[in-house]
Order: sequence, then C-alpha cells, then structure tokens
Amino acid sequence: MNNQIKALVQASIDVKKQVLESEPLLQTVAQVVSTIVNAFRKGNSVYFCGNGGSAADAQHLAAEFSGRFYKDRKALPAEALHCNTSYLTAVANDYSFDVIYSRIIDGIGKNGDVLIGLSTSGNSQNIVRAFEQAKAKGMTTIGFTGASGGILKTTSDFLINIPSADTPRIQECHMLLGHSICQLVEEQYFG
Repeated sequence: MNNQIKALVQASIDVKKQVLESEPLLQTVAQVVSTIVNAFRKGNSVYFCGNGGSAADAQHLAAEFSGRFYKDRKALPAEALHCNTSYLTAVANDYSFDVIYSRIIDGIGKNGDVLIGLSTSGNSQNIVRAFEQAKAKGMTTIGFTGASGGILKTTSDFLINIPSADTPRIQECHMLLGHSICQLVEEQYFG
C-alpha cells in the first residue's frame, strides 16, 4: 500500500510541476490577482460557484477573502453562491439545476464584479450559464478547469486550466492556485 500512496503523491507532484513550468498559466494567475485587487478597490464583489468537491473549494476560497488568509484585516466582499440551501433547492425544483447560479447572478451581480467558477470538466451547465449571465451584466469571469477548458474556455475572461484530465489532481491544483491568489490579493490590497 505504501507504493500506492507514493504513486498518488507523485502524480500530484507531477501535475504541480507542469503548472510550475507553464509560463502562460502563471501569467494568467498574475492577471487574475490584479483583476481581483482592482475589483475590490472599486467596491465590487467576488462570487464563487462550483459543484460537489468544487463547491466545497469555492466556499473555502470565498471564506479566505471574507474571513482572512494570513493578515488580520477587514473582510473582503466575497461569497460562494451555493450556501443558501433554501434558494438552491427552490430554484432547482421550480426551474432547473442548470439555472441555480445564473439566476442569482441576475439578481445580485453588478458591473465590475467577478465570478469565479470551478469545474474540472469546464462543461457544468449551471456554471456555463452563470458565466453567460455574468458577461451580460459586465462582470469578469474566471474559470478554473482541467486541461481542455471545456465550454468555459470560450466564456471565461481568464482561464486557469490545469494540465490534467484527472479530477482529484485538477482539484488539488485549483486549491494550490486559489490559495496563491488569495495570498497575493491580500498582500497587494492591504500592503
């Protein structure tokens, strides 16, 4: 079993090494940091969405902004869109699961806000529709996906597509880069 564990750890390291060596991907992350800092400076909000494990990651990253990361500082306006279960279940039941995020973006999204969607395939319809709605409202869209980018490749202003097709490895890198973004935004915004 130890060899299996080592192989899993090595697989994670291998994907992270590809991320480390991808200058275009690292440049995109730097642009995302600047975009989020500018949004916060203008009084805008950052919203997160995902499904399953990616919803948990979205909630985790939103909490890093609205709570704290390293610094004791004021809260930043960030929220994961799936946390209101009454809203989520009502809209999914009355309309469709595919519109749970686009409908709330229609209600609360404002020009200049940022929407971050985590989807390992890049094809989650509820996130694709949310990105379409966000674009219509003048929001910036940031997709966290796997290698292909899926449909989100065409609807994201910024695409952080991890060079893998293996869901757990993609999600591990989403959190690595998500944490990196949180740290750099906090440093740049608060000095």
